[in-house]
Amino acid sequence: MAGRKKIFNRLKDNFESLDASSRQAGLALLMRECGFFETVFNAVDDGILVIDRELHLRYFNRAAKELLALPENTSLLRLSQLLPDINWQQIVPEDAANWDRVSRQELQILYPEPRFLQFYLTPLGEGSDAATVILRDVTESRRRATSDLERETVKAVSQLAAGVAHEIGNPLNSLSMNLQILERGFDDPGEALAPEDAAKMIRRCESEVERLDSIIHSFLTAIRPGKSSLTPVDLRETVFEVLNFMRPEIEARMVAVNCQWADNIPKIKGDAEQLKQAFYNIIRNAVQAMSNGGRLDIYGYYAGEFCILEFSDSGKGMNPDDLREMFVPFKTAKAGGNGIGTMIIERVCREHGAELGVVSAEGRGTVFQIRFPDGRRRVRMLPGN
Repeated sequence: MAGRKKIFNRLKDNFESLDASSRQAGLALLMRECGFFETVFNAVDDGILVIDRELHLRYFNRAAKELLALPENTSLLRLSQLLPDINWQQIVPEDAANWDRVSRQELQILYPEPRFLQFYLTPLGEGSDAATVILRDVTESRRRATSDLERETVKAVSQLAAGVAHEIGNPLNSLSMNLQILERGFDDPGEALAPEDAAKMIRRCESEVERLDSIIHSFLTAIRPGKSSLTPVDLRETVFEVLNFMRPEIEARMVAVNCQWADNIPKIKGDAEQLKQAFYNIIRNAVQAMSNGGRLDIYGYYAGEFCILEFSDSGKGMNPDDLREMFVPFKTAKAGGNGIGTMIIERVCREHGAELGVVSAEGRGTVFQIRFPDGRRRVRMLPGN
């Protein structure tokens, strides 16, 4: 691959000075390489597209054509026509200089047939006006047989248990060390601690106990969510309950919270306690991403067939690698984090039939969007050219 890049760079830099024969040979090389990559991409099961800032299709592979039922002539077609439920204004900014937002979302399409797709977009960077879109069909994973799900749960629990065993090591060691020092102070008058030092060690022990409790609570919540109890839920009231509970932490981190709610948001059918868990983890992630204070905007509105919640923070944002790994348990770049919170968010959204989307730009914050269906979705036909 490095050799190909060197050849292409040399051809690009010297193309104008080459004679006709050398230009022809260079173009032949480019055509061969184009055919090579075309073969590779068409062998991939995931849909791969390249789009520009106007959302026109510059390239798509065989899988993308089948997933989206693309017509023969795509010259006038935009990806927003095929995937209208994505908030494209949020992903593609008006300012070309800000064309660096990465996005991950699961969504349902109804044409050419009902499917669940995992959508991932990342701009190509380096001054390019193009972005790569990967579409993965996750329909079967959502419809998997009960026995398969049980095996997958056992595997996930094993992985989580291993992660918990690692996570609890540090607080247990700290507790053991501090308690040993306190014990020696009581047994041996020569090693007695000053009252203020003893009080400080006791507070440290209390802190480690709280940390252990948080790890274990997160673990149990992730693997034992309990049976859902679906009742009419007011999303506005549920979010406010979480914000009131988190008020001390929000104020301590100097985060300003702004909520805007449309008047026409209907209640959804859901489990209020599970939704609180998801909202708590989203808001906590946002607050912790703003170490020096910031702003959290929460929007609630109704659009078409969805009740939509958006949590937009002014934190440090994420790069493409962070976004790819954020839903992997115990894989987190956050200090003191355990990576379970995002797993809980995704599980709760799936159990409510909701679509979870994430849009982020490094250094400019992150937006979590949850789209709750109202049960009236209809098949959308592809617009004619």
